[in-house]
Amino acid sequence: MTTNSRNQKEITNIMFTYTSNIDELEEENRLLKETIDQLKNDVDRLKTPPLMLCEVRDVFENKAVIRVPNGNQFFVFISESCERITSGDTVLVDQKNLNVLRKFDTCKNYNVERFVIIEKPTTSWDEIGGLISQINDIKEVVELPLKKPELFRRVGIQPPRGILLYGPPGTGKTLLAKAVANSTDSTFIEVVASELVQKFIGEGAKLVNEIFDLAREKAPAIVFIDEIDALASRRIDIGTSGEREVQRTFMQLLAEIDGFSSLSNVKVIGCTNRKDLLDPAILRPGRLDRLINVPLPGKQGVKDIFSIHTRAMTLCKNINLKKIYSLMEGFSGAEIKAVCTEAGYFAIRNNRYKTKEKDFLNAIDKVKKQKEVASKEYLDMFG
Repeated sequence: MTTNSRNQKEITNIMFTYTSNIDELEEENRLLKETIDQLKNDVDRLKTPPLMLCEVRDVFENKAVIRVPNGNQFFVFISESCERITSGDTVLVDQKNLNVLRKFDTCKNYNVERFVIIEKPTTSWDEIGGLISQINDIKEVVELPLKKPELFRRVGIQPPRGILLYGPPGTGKTLLAKAVANSTDSTFIEVVASELVQKFIGEGAKLVNEIFDLAREKAPAIVFIDEIDALASRRIDIGTSGEREVQRTFMQLLAEIDGFSSLSNVKVIGCTNRKDLLDPAILRPGRLDRLINVPLPGKQGVKDIFSIHTRAMTLCKNINLKKIYSLMEGFSGAEIKAVCTEAGYFAIRNNRYKTKEKDFLNAIDKVKKQKEVASKEYLDMFG
């Protein structure tokens, strides 16, 4: 091969390589431009002011009254591109002029479900000991109207819309409510009353309204309001904004209880340790007018509760049960359960599957000491 031929071949190779590199660079340049454009779009999008979620209170042609999260209300324009909205809808508005831009589709009960516990209880009546009279009352007032409403219609009487369970802590009030929900195959909606008292004006009342809407949607349902005294305590004439908000929420609760039939498939069960603090308005006929006292268990109640919680345990034969029962007098049902659990732990620590009398005695001492410490702390805190 001549020198010219070799040179020509080398030049051809160089040109081919150069052309290939140009193609690769152009492709890389195109990808970089796309990446830059995408990043610019992301930056522009992130710089866009966020939209605010508001509630529509009323609509007038192309204008609406909206309620912003802090409770204030404004009369604003509705964008022409916005779909049809009605009172109660949630909308997106711009933060500068608060004009309605579009409707925001959200779960109807999304907010309230953060404040309640919704479940289908599995607690049965035979898991509750020492409360025969209370069980019969609840069956009569709650279970029977839910299962046989036609019986009340034929007789021509109206059962209570709700009941109040009151008594010391740990005596089985929540268990009773769960058991009646299970026996009637009802949805159990549990809410702590103090959770309904919200920071912003009107929020608590809205939550109460949503809770009962949720109950109607999931009916048959039982609304269990724990610590109801935090919301329904006696009203006093003190004009702080916080107390006014509690009263607004309380009035909404009364309105909701009044708003459904006593033969509806939604029942309300209130629960409190301090019945003496409650406002008479919540206890009048037509509301929570059946009062059921859930006291500390008596001698027979202690035996029944102890047998329920030791049902699955393996006990030694020489246990002096009378002695154990006498030592647990004055204990609540929750404390008796704690004794059984602690006794089981004492057996486990000694690598035994059988529980001895000594285990129960040690457990009773431990629960008593915990009770004394809790009482002392309470007295130190509240005098």
